[in-house]
Amino acid sequence: MHSALRTAQAVARRNLATTSGKTLTVGLIPADGIGREVIPAARQVLEALPSDIMPARLRFENLNAGFEYFQKHGVALPEETLVALKSECDGALFGAVSSPSHKVAGYSSPIVGLRKQMDLYANVRPVISSEASTASGKKRAIDMLIIRENTECLYIKDEKQYEDAGGKYAIAKRRISEHASQRIGDMAFSMALQRDGMRQLATAAERTWSGRPKVTIVHKSNVLSVTDGLWRETVRGVYEGNEKYRSRVDVEEQLVDSMVYRMFREPEAFDVVVAPNMYGDIISDGAAALVGSLGLVPSANVGDNFVVGEPVHGSAPDIAGKNIANPIAAIRSAAMLLERTGYDAAALAIYRAVDRVLADGTIRTPDLGGSSTTTEVVDAVCKQL
Repeated sequence: MHSALRTAQAVARRNLATTSGKTLTVGLIPADGIGREVIPAARQVLEALPSDIMPARLRFENLNAGFEYFQKHGVALPEETLVALKSECDGALFGAVSSPSHKVAGYSSPIVGLRKQMDLYANVRPVISSEASTASGKKRAIDMLIIRENTECLYIKDEKQYEDAGGKYAIAKRRISEHASQRIGDMAFSMALQRDGMRQLATAAERTWSGRPKVTIVHKSNVLSVTDGLWRETVRGVYEGNEKYRSRVDVEEQLVDSMVYRMFREPEAFDVVVAPNMYGDIISDGAAALVGSLGLVPSANVGDNFVVGEPVHGSAPDIAGKNIANPIAAIRSAAMLLERTGYDAAALAIYRAVDRVLADGTIRTPDLGGSSTTTEVVDAVCKQL
């Protein structure tokens, strides 16, 4: 029996006692462009999970949001979507949004609104590859989790433009709070331990990280000594004030510019990376280049009581409707949703099925240099399940 299957079945037996007979309700928000192709693809993979791996019954709610919806109805995130998520769903999958590059009166990003309304304060992005392409030209194994604070920093969007004798100038305010830094720090260290637990279930050949779990705190407090200084001190305080973290997790710090340099030179040096909102946004998108395509990279918007899986790619209007969008990021995002809602075995089965399809190399969408369709990728993953 394949070692990954043995691992998945072992985790399934552990989960059966607490999840058997339950229903997992997932809200589906395709939104714009290729979101309408990759979210149904992710649903198809979820529905293909064998019952001995996925003990809960799956139920889906089709919900609306997005720029195209705004153009028709005047609202990007309708109230009925929020009500359904809060009252009926255990988690959700969000596709992609076609946010305009210019200001549109009355419009604001639905995914940003969703994060605020559901208090999804962490954006979690795993970046995984057995052959990441580094700046040095060497292929390296990478298994990195980037945790980005989701609610503040420069993204509070408090900007104003002024004018004086020297001409126009603009000022943007940046917010870093002890509260937000504390809870994202706690999530980073707890996820480091969770990842370590998942690794212990895998075989030695399946692991790409050896040694104790490690958290890297990213900042620029040598320049921004007040805001980044508060961030650094607070996240370190979470570590130093918790004996469980101190005894089981290693911690290091990295200036954000040095972090980017090292990430492209030696990505295998990082396990869990935690960063303020803007740094995390830049680092996580840059990290996608290491694995070859944004179409491979999933994410989850995570709060204490809810999770929204979201592929990191955009709406890609140039390929929308052509059945060539890479669904793997959305499929992996669905697995992240399962992992965060307690269905570890089902998540692990999907991760392994995707890994085998990628390792085989026969089925690849155009973004990976192949000519396969979205449908063919989904069928290949389902066949592995």
